[in-house]
Amino acid sequence: MLSVTHGVWNKQKQHLTFCCVSSLIAASIKMTHTLSHTLLNPLKIGNQTIENRMALAPMAGLGHIALRQLISEFGGHGLLFTGMCSAKALPTENPKISKVFQWRKEELPWLVCQIFGSEPDTMACAAERIEKENFFGVDLNFGCSVAAICKKGCGAQLLKDPDLSYRIVKRVRESVTLPVFVKFRTGWTDSPQFAVDMAKRFEDAGADALTFHPRVAPDRRTRSPKWEIITSVRQAVDIPVFGNGNLFEEKDGIKMLEMTGCHGLSIGRMAVARPWLFAQWTQNFIPPDDIYYTTARRITQILLDHYDDFFAVKFFKKFSPYFCANFKFGHDMLKQLVRAQTMDDIKNNLDMIFEKIPQTLMRPNQNLFL
Repeated sequence: MLSVTHGVWNKQKQHLTFCCVSSLIAASIKMTHTLSHTLLNPLKIGNQTIENRMALAPMAGLGHIALRQLISEFGGHGLLFTGMCSAKALPTENPKISKVFQWRKEELPWLVCQIFGSEPDTMACAAERIEKENFFGVDLNFGCSVAAICKKGCGAQLLKDPDLSYRIVKRVRESVTLPVFVKFRTGWTDSPQFAVDMAKRFEDAGADALTFHPRVAPDRRTRSPKWEIITSVRQAVDIPVFGNGNLFEEKDGIKMLEMTGCHGLSIGRMAVARPWLFAQWTQNFIPPDDIYYTTARRITQILLDHYDDFFAVKFFKKFSPYFCANFKFGHDMLKQLVRAQTMDDIKNNLDMIFEKIPQTLMRPNQNLFL
């Protein structure tokens, strides 16, 4: 009698487990459908229209040609942004040798070139080169808070001079017809009204779209972004606003869209950690069990397709902290990867690491999100 009861309990337990898993899968599919339904609505930006509102965020040192190709191979993305290009260097930059100002011809219809600088004429000349190369748009960086950039009077430092910021956007707008984007932060103090005022200035100067990261410039990522400020910025302007900051899971994307009313999502660090995220959120892509290993191995090959071994290693090491943030023991994994001196070393280390499947995390370890 005991064994029969035990057998019935096991069957009931298995049934309950199956039902729970099925419910989770069904909930995930429903969530993806809800999110993709919103993100796959056309959006007019300046004189162009995009069919997908999920964008790779403008980043420094990470939005290079290899990462963009990897994301494109998974698909599901809308706009892609290059890494930060110097406006001073760009008018004469040679894409055949540049490590930043380079692209694949097939990505130009949805590629926005990100530039940094502090002089209106210099930024305008760079924008003219970008338009000549047939990019989708140009992005003006008023958000980078790295000391080396701010010391040059560029990036987030420009938010300390609203008049100069306005003149830069206006001068660029007068120089080109392609869409002009501006990425910016809350400012140097925690003032939502300042962010609203800057958004209005950018719109008045001729910006076609904004990417807004609701953190103050001195705060890299020590505190959570204040999404409610995205709401204020969105309500203050008539041009599209892309929300940025702590978008890790589909439920985060849904919450940001519902809470802020922003027009689209700008994905930064998570696009590096999980390049298939765009396909997952807009095309119901279900990552296979070996997705992390195959993705890491794939980017090693793409890097070597575009760079020599030295720079391929350098860019892989920039990729590594974000990739390793996916795992429970990511710090130990990162130590193994950054010890590598060649791409062959990196490939061998990846093979050893994934001999046994590492335990993954639902939400990444933010201590590795530098």
